[in-house]
Amino acid sequence: MATPSELPELAVAGSTGGLGGMVARQLAASGFAQRLLVRDAARAPQLDGAHAVVCSYGDGAASRQALEGAKVLFMVSAAEAEDRLQQHYAFVDAAAEAGVEHVVYTSFYGAAPDATFTLARDHYATEERIKASGMEYTLLRDNFYLDFLPLMTGDDGVIRGPAGDGVFSGVAREDIARCAHAVLRDPAIHKGMTYNLTGPEELTMAQAAEVLSTGTGREVRYQPETVEEAYASRASYGAPQWQLDAWVSTYTAMAAGEMAGLSPDVHGLTGQDPISLAEFLTRPVL
Repeated sequence: MATPSELPELAVAGSTGGLGGMVARQLAASGFAQRLLVRDAARAPQLDGAHAVVCSYGDGAASRQALEGAKVLFMVSAAEAEDRLQQHYAFVDAAAEAGVEHVVYTSFYGAAPDATFTLARDHYATEERIKASGMEYTLLRDNFYLDFLPLMTGDDGVIRGPAGDGVFSGVAREDIARCAHAVLRDPAIHKGMTYNLTGPEELTMAQAAEVLSTGTGREVRYQPETVEEAYASRASYGAPQWQLDAWVSTYTAMAAGEMAGLSPDVHGLTGQDPISLAEFLTRPVL
């Protein structure tokens, strides 16, 4: 078994998930050796040049050991949880203590301390922790995932939420993975950069529902809610308050205009135009 100092200098977190898995596969296809930071080695993807190392974000000691000798870290934000920010802090601190030189972090579009979308505040706080650590950084601020849109449709074909007529510039996870791959291939030229990753179009929820209807053959429509109605319609899920706040504020952030705007960064990083919602619906699942 390799010691940490014998492992690849590129560390990739989240490889058992959708985005991290895409990035790890693209890096392997490009011939990059990588250490895959996973909670369960049995679930790590089997890739050429990849070595699984077990740790979790919240376990600082294990993370420091897993990152010893690593120079560049791709940090996918942790799964949504009440203590996610504390997990992020522990992991960032461990990376700095282990001698990591450069962190590439998947943040959120419009991350700010007063962002309407509650989880965007946590992303901002994580960015600030990384900047204060002394490590170099590159921030990938992802807009709303196009991949999530079909999942927001109820069994009755209705998307409900208080988005009003606000627009979002949703981006496919596939595009985010390509951008991360581009940065990780030559991270030195991306030091200190923040990239806003959007799709090629701004859509209201009503327009998105029309595209979903055409692309899936299933009738989908958007039903605006008030904030009070949104909380009430989600009460039956029994979710904790922080999660309800995150769900509802996804829509209110759109209504506030905080997910609007188009960025050239996907094309600038990958040389390819970002995927539209209509195109996304025709693509095979990766």
